[in-house]
Amino acid sequence: MSTLSLRLPNSIHHHIKEIALQEGVSINQFISSAVSEKVSAISTENYLTRRANRAKREEFTTILNNVPKRTPVAGDELL
Repeated sequence: MSTLSLRLPNSIHHHIKEIALQEGVSINQFISSAVSEKVSAISTENYLTRRANRAKREEFTTILNNVPKRTPVAGDELL
């Protein structure tokens, strides 16, 4: 485990304290969780971007053309 010294504006520190208390976790746990969520979001976005860049429209169209023609479920119709 690493130690990190972090400077925060007083207003953000106050909000973190309140939220951590409401959630029943320490400030360290709250910040660790928040950073983990952000890292996960960025990693997911990067992964999806790499996958999208490998995609080929022709293959996508071929797959869509194989989808059976059915009446949409109520509420899913095109407007």
